[in-house]
Amino acid sequence: MSMGKAAITGVGMSDIGRNTGRPAILHLAEAAERALRCAGLSRDDIDGIATYPGKADNTPGMSPLGTGEVRNALGLKTRWHSAVPDGPAQMAPIMVAAMAVMTGQARHVLCFRALTESSSQDATRRASISGAGKARMGGWLSWLVPVGAMSASNWAGWMATRYFHEFGMTREHLGMVATGQRRFAQQNPTAVIRKPLEMDDYLAARMISTPLGLFDCDIPIDGAAVVIVSAPDAARDCRLPPLSIEAMGSGLRSQETWDQRADLTTMGAHDAGADLWARTDFRPGDVDVLALYDGFSIFVPLWLEALGFCGHGEAKDFIAEGNIGPGGRFPTNTGGGQLSGGRLHGFGLLHEACLQLWGQADGRQVEDARTAVCGMGGGFIAGAMLLNRA
Repeated sequence: MSMGKAAITGVGMSDIGRNTGRPAILHLAEAAERALRCAGLSRDDIDGIATYPGKADNTPGMSPLGTGEVRNALGLKTRWHSAVPDGPAQMAPIMVAAMAVMTGQARHVLCFRALTESSSQDATRRASISGAGKARMGGWLSWLVPVGAMSASNWAGWMATRYFHEFGMTREHLGMVATGQRRFAQQNPTAVIRKPLEMDDYLAARMISTPLGLFDCDIPIDGAAVVIVSAPDAARDCRLPPLSIEAMGSGLRSQETWDQRADLTTMGAHDAGADLWARTDFRPGDVDVLALYDGFSIFVPLWLEALGFCGHGEAKDFIAEGNIGPGGRFPTNTGGGQLSGGRLHGFGLLHEACLQLWGQADGRQVEDARTAVCGMGGGFIAGAMLLNRA
């Protein structure tokens, strides 16, 4: 590990599934115990806690736990805590935890994401639908909901439509993302859906928001994931080699809307990606494993371009050449991603990247993986992180 850098020292994921009926705190406790065991730490070692976005009662199952409930349930005695409702997307708690341990606020920070989206939704209430909790819409949402753009699938569909028009991408290109990640999922016993997915199956699935179909959308689940971020000196005493946080990026140089970007073929990811590479001597060619947010399949090509793995408008060819699937030069979302593995809002992607760097990904293991890049978020929110196992 490079001296002077915060590090990830442990990760854990609960048993996940659909409609488990299991309370969120039980998922969280299971994920926390697994992360502590991974790091070789006890609960007494944890002196910081962070989450995104904090407890949210107006969106069923989207964020049922706050830092206070988790502190109490786990019996933690913390010196520092944070719940980040805004900022660099789901990456926020990891990023602020890294800053906390580097400024002496804590030595080991437990970062968590817990969801019970699958169990909480019904015919009239879904966390992914704006207004599902009956809250009054404000800000940019107030311009979208009145015209029927209720879901991020609608907003992502606009972006995909524009990208298709500008660069000649087709549904088959997005199908390569979905079917490739499903092949990874078949090697991951924790993935929610492992049934083979062929291109004909993908194209025949029902449309959700043109041009995005059923298999272009991630899968709501119940579950939790925990990531432990440690100070450099504390990390050296943990069970596994520390994964150095070599660089982070969270730039945002556009307005905070999904639909009013000057270029709808880009996202906030492009600003975050530029910031990431400006803070390190590593380059895209040094990366072994990619973990890219796939709330919708169109986000994967946009993140590929944002992080410089190919040029603007070139992602369709980059994908068609087999670069991101099993056996590719830049294997992406090797646990199946959120399209097949289940939606833990990016924490599952980071969990998988860490397993790869520790050589613990079993049948889907990328040979001698040492460096990973993770990009979380869609639309205008984004955070990027580069990890390295020395």
